[in-house]
Amino acid sequence: MRGGGLADAYSMYKRASTKDQFTDYEDREENLDRTENGVWKEIGNPSWKRPLPHILVAIISSLLFGYHLGVVNDTLESMSLDLDFSGSTLAEGLVVSTCLGGALLGSIFSGWIADGVGCRRGFQLCALPMIIGASMSAATSTLGVMLLGRLFVGIGMGLGPAVAALYVAEVSPAFVRGTYGSFTQIATCLGLLGSLLIGIPAKDTAGWWRVCFWISTIPAALLAVLMEFCAESPHWLVKRGRIDLAEEELEKLMGASHVKYAIAEMSKTDKGDEVDNVRFGELLYGRHFKVVFIGSALFALQQLSGINAVFYFSSTVFKKAGVPTDTANTCVGIVNLTGSIIAMMLMDRLGRKVLLIGSFLGMAVATGLQVAAASSFVPSFAVLYLSVGGTLLYVLAFSLGAGPVPSLLLSEIFPGRIRAKAMALCMAAHWVINFLVGLLFLPMLEHLGPQIVYAVFAGFCLFAVAFVKKNVVETKGKTLQEIEFALLPSH
Repeated sequence: MRGGGLADAYSMYKRASTKDQFTDYEDREENLDRTENGVWKEIGNPSWKRPLPHILVAIISSLLFGYHLGVVNDTLESMSLDLDFSGSTLAEGLVVSTCLGGALLGSIFSGWIADGVGCRRGFQLCALPMIIGASMSAATSTLGVMLLGRLFVGIGMGLGPAVAALYVAEVSPAFVRGTYGSFTQIATCLGLLGSLLIGIPAKDTAGWWRVCFWISTIPAALLAVLMEFCAESPHWLVKRGRIDLAEEELEKLMGASHVKYAIAEMSKTDKGDEVDNVRFGELLYGRHFKVVFIGSALFALQQLSGINAVFYFSSTVFKKAGVPTDTANTCVGIVNLTGSIIAMMLMDRLGRKVLLIGSFLGMAVATGLQVAAASSFVPSFAVLYLSVGGTLLYVLAFSLGAGPVPSLLLSEIFPGRIRAKAMALCMAAHWVINFLVGLLFLPMLEHLGPQIVYAVFAGFCLFAVAFVKKNVVETKGKTLQEIEFALLPSH
């Protein structure tokens, strides 16, 4: 499918072009060249610098996502004292899980919002509940208002990742789409690390937890304001039939010489009259079922590999090694960020599929070290090294592929007509599995022990390797239109 099949599909729709499309080709012949099979092809790549400012603004949503994931880690204890729920594990669990429930709601509606009002307005709608929710949490004196604020923040967290993945894929040139797609994961890591560092004084400074929430309103406000000056997704504009405006935005993103070619390519796949006709059931069965299943399975395997459980348990592992919790969390955050940066540099060189396979294999090895550390056959002096080394190796391996690749890959392989809504469905599946793993991890650990639990995670990692090898196609260097024609069902 990646070789001759792609060229054949590409050649077929080229030969089926209408007279108007041939006119467009003639108008831009000076910017094109003819390949051996007679297909017109653009000369050179558009500038990678043009879309960069727009993408940097968009990934503020990912920064906020990471920040709110970690903001309660160091602040929960002092928060519980001020709001009179200290010692209540139920209340503490609700402060964390209410945010996850909001994220599920936000992710479900993200596709319909992106298709309905576009990515720019989608980002602003993501920022609004984050500003309101964080302000409510920062100013409250009751647990009820805190939970309501966390729910609002969660809705924004659910909207942000789906819209960001969609936007970055649709405004990035093909040759750097993998690199720019990795920016979302790097921003998430920076947000998570930032929340851990900003939260350090919370244990010793009264009321500091309120400052931690107030701080998050600044980037959220910046996201809402700066999006007014960013380009809208040209794909969305073409789907809406607003070709003139799409050409203006493409000129900002790619340069004038690439506009007509890009519009002609988008017009073949982004059909405006079909956008509003995508039904939820169409994603679950029919011609698009397989690609949606692959996307949902990738997100499910990402969570079933045990990443959140490993993050949760890492503090205990480091504590046994005599490392303070703050230092441990910072070390894990730095390793996560380092791996994400390396993934960014390799994404458009090695490709998505290679990184995914290597990542899940590395995670399987790391969980294998944890299984060995929990066994009675390993000398006591080696247990510490295996536990700490296994945790850091796992986080590094995850950040190299299983972390950044799925959201990027899904935004590439879904056809333009269903892209936003299919992303929403897969993100919702991600949050459901995330919740279930979080719910079941501690009971499983208590009843089965760490050796069996980590062995289960290792099994899922190995299954993920086989799944990726069989079902995932490489998208490196291909335009979204080329990918869609290569994967397009025959009927």
